[in-house]
Amino acid sequence: MSEWTEAERFLLEQIRGGNAEAWSQLVQRYQGRLLAFARSRGVKGTDAEDLVQDTFLLLLRSLPDFRAQASLETYLFVILRRRVSDHFRGPGRADRAPESLEAREPSAALPASEQTGSWYAQRDERREAAKTALASAVGKLVSRMKEELNFRDLEIVEALFRAQLRNQAIAELTGVSEAQVALVKHRWIKQVRERVAQRVGPVGASGDDAALDSLLTEVWEDVRPGCPKRNTIGGYVLGTLDPPWHQYVESHIQRLGCAFCQANLKDLQEQTATDAAPLHRRILQSTVGFFRKS
Repeated sequence: MSEWTEAERFLLEQIRGGNAEAWSQLVQRYQGRLLAFARSRGVKGTDAEDLVQDTFLLLLRSLPDFRAQASLETYLFVILRRRVSDHFRGPGRADRAPESLEAREPSAALPASEQTGSWYAQRDERREAAKTALASAVGKLVSRMKEELNFRDLEIVEALFRAQLRNQAIAELTGVSEAQVALVKHRWIKQVRERVAQRVGPVGASGDDAALDSLLTEVWEDVRPGCPKRNTIGGYVLGTLDPPWHQYVESHIQRLGCAFCQANLKDLQEQTATDAAPLHRRILQSTVGFFRKS
């Protein structure tokens, strides 16, 4: 789901140039699925609309530094996910947009007395480079699995790194043996290591999969390579997908419980029955100041 469409690129370029109509189109395109996601996370009433509005405001504020590491939809979902988290923590949390899909802090590798500003900077640079290389490797491997209709292995990999299920639970979910789950994981880790090593060198010590597992989970959450495209979910709603794709989308949404794709599904199912105009007008009114200067 990390691919950028030409429509997304065009809209962002128009918005950066001050085109208010392009902004209206972008809001119309994404507001429904964002609202469905906020509500699915337990945000009630108008609070959900407030968080969606905040999400679009944060997108506008972050556009000058936006580096498009993930798709626009993913970027918006990441902003909203953090706003939802802040909402439940209570007041006093500063608004923030993702900074290149912010890396989490790893545990310290040096005693505090030996940690300098330059050490932290170098560590963060290495980690960011590793995540970028991992995102590229994972995206290519997942694309190949989809092209080959290898949805069984993809479901196993998703269960491992996105859902973080144990081998036994995955075996029960997919109907294969635990030994087969372990084999798929071993093969996947090997392929990822090889691809990343070609770009930035080894990631983690040989045989130390724990650190790589953690980093892969972060990448999977931030880039969402396993998520089907929205038009694929639309085909699932209409029942027009080929059986392998239908089964994969159903597993991804229903069995593995991808909250982002569940939000897309709900939006597609309800968009004809829901009047989205009031929220659309509200978002445009709150962001009009970004376009008046143009």
